[in-house]
Amino acid sequence: MPQRSVLTKRCPPTPETLIRTDGATLAVERVAPHGNNGPGVVFLHGLMSDRKGTKAEALLDHCASRGYGFVRFDMFGHGQSSGRFEGGTISRWVDDALAILDHLTTGPQILVGSSMGGWVMLKAALARPARIAGLIGIAAAPDFTEDMMWAGFSADQRRELEEKGLVHVQGDCDTRPYPISRALIEDGRANMVLRDAIALQCPLRLLQGQRDISVPWQTALRLAEKVGSDDVDVVLIKDGDHRLSRPQDLARLCGELDALVKQVTV
Repeated sequence: MPQRSVLTKRCPPTPETLIRTDGATLAVERVAPHGNNGPGVVFLHGLMSDRKGTKAEALLDHCASRGYGFVRFDMFGHGQSSGRFEGGTISRWVDDALAILDHLTTGPQILVGSSMGGWVMLKAALARPARIAGLIGIAAAPDFTEDMMWAGFSADQRRELEEKGLVHVQGDCDTRPYPISRALIEDGRANMVLRDAIALQCPLRLLQGQRDISVPWQTALRLAEKVGSDDVDVVLIKDGDHRLSRPQDLARLCGELDALVKQVTV
């Protein structure tokens, strides 16, 4: 069950704080819709990232210029939100996204999920299908804890994780090693979505670089096949990397968002 939350609002541009019932806090920024009756947009960042990344900044500016409502936030253990990163799990981060949807948005929403945020996006949409107008995944990484982490761990890393509950792993796109917990791996197994059909009927757009060394581009095809909706487009960007943060990538993302907003606005 998602935790009930209380919102404390400060004057712009100071971020808002969503206070969870367990005392954890989420750092949030919102853009109010203006002159637009379409869906709002919620951005979900990736692992070891935050709400102020290049894609989130581009979307904030774009949504403000188009009059779309927009929300971006730091998940538990990321950015300016409370908690230690190694204390986070997929379940916790999905619960964060549901708290944002339930308490800080109204009406239909388009979720935009980057990397890990793509997995969180899918789980949140499954939990709140009536609230979701569409989904956009950017190098979406469902089931990454099992298929990309656990599968790639050495015997020594697996042993260390089992015995100590924590292993430090070098990320493909970051100089900082990731402290990966046994809880994250085990919780990931309880949240996997690619093993069965995914009961979502909303439009889904997937942007995926074919030079992505973190998420195999075939993952986007697997996801497209598993989703129940027939309204699924996969855009393979041959020279695109995992971040997809070049100017042309950001322009493509904003174009996909505009087209989806136009499609689902009635």
